[in-house]
Amino acid sequence: MKKSILTFVLALVAVVSFANNMVTEPVVEPVETDVTVLNSALNPFCKAIVLGKLDVVKQMIELGEDVNQKCLGKTPAMYAARYNKVEIFRLLVANGANLSIKSDKEDFTAEKFAELSNATEIIAIITSEGQV
Repeated sequence: MKKSILTFVLALVAVVSFANNMVTEPVVEPVETDVTVLNSALNPFCKAIVLGKLDVVKQMIELGEDVNQKCLGKTPAMYAARYNKVEIFRLLVANGANLSIKSDKEDFTAEKFAELSNATEIIAIITSEGQV
């Protein structure tokens, strides 16, 4: 009787273990934006830039948002350069973004953030603006 119970328990454990190994995990696609930035104390203007919401950024500028106001030590142009948001970057430049301002923590300009992100179009815009 003891052998039968022991055999049954071992067989049950083997089946349960095998069944657990057969469960496949769902494939999770990587997100383009940095989730830690979006979950931080980022202001709505810079959050719209990171998310690439051009219409929202336009409206906020029309409502008087300062295109040079730092958020978490970076300007809106730095966020646009870091996340390669070309159209938003052009909009910021057209509305007076100062590209020579440096970030608080890294001491980088928007151009340096563009270089680190391999944002070649944004680097071209900065060069054409004569900001280098």
